[in-house]
Amino acid sequence: MGKGGGCIFSKKRSTIEASDQDLADPVRDAPVQNQIENSLFQEESKKLKVFIVFYSMYGHVECLAKRMKKGVDSIDGVEGFLYRVPETLPMDVLEQMRVPQKEDELPFVSVDDLVEADGLLFGFPTRFGSMASQMKAFFDSTAHLWEQQRLAGVPAGFFVSTGTQGGGQETTAWTAITQLAHHGMVYVPIGYTFGAGMFKMDSIRGGSPYGAGVYSGDGTREPSETELALAEHQGRYMAGIVRRFATPRNN
Repeated sequence: MGKGGGCIFSKKRSTIEASDQDLADPVRDAPVQNQIENSLFQEESKKLKVFIVFYSMYGHVECLAKRMKKGVDSIDGVEGFLYRVPETLPMDVLEQMRVPQKEDELPFVSVDDLVEADGLLFGFPTRFGSMASQMKAFFDSTAHLWEQQRLAGVPAGFFVSTGTQGGGQETTAWTAITQLAHHGMVYVPIGYTFGAGMFKMDSIRGGSPYGAGVYSGDGTREPSETELALAEHQGRYMAGIVRRFATPRNN
């Protein structure tokens, strides 16, 4: 409730003087209350859903994903949801690689969750110029959705993390497009819609026309504000595309 939203009793009128019309009747008011609640529920259920599905080993892709959700949520009628891709490496290997513990509040995605999305944004680090095996394993597990063409026509995009400037900011997206093509999904790159931020060369910046990106360096470099702003822009851009795709279905 906002400021000034509290109830204030009048000093000039006692509660005894209140008429019967002023008294709440739970039985009488129940249908009205139910109608309001149903209306709010229906309004909430009408929101379009963009699932931000990512794998992040050291946290760089996760930073982009969270900022991307902010962009999605800024568009009326669209809501972003964050999901992790399950880990495939054994714990002892992760410990040797000094991989930090993941936050527990973000759920792991299941393959069947994907069909509930109106738009999808997939984020992953690169491994030798293509997506990490954890994300590839997840795509490999979507065979039954491919057989039924459950994801055909769904808008989808990518965002990535690489260690260096030549580490695959673009090739990682190129090689990932095949996953969308076989599912019949609609690839949505951001192009140069970020404007002047795409052309500045006064600082190191990840990202490309194919999607947002971050340079991780040796693993200690944190995303710059420009990289995060580009991720937020991609979320906002995808949400707008999802709304445009959904318009004909609502007519």
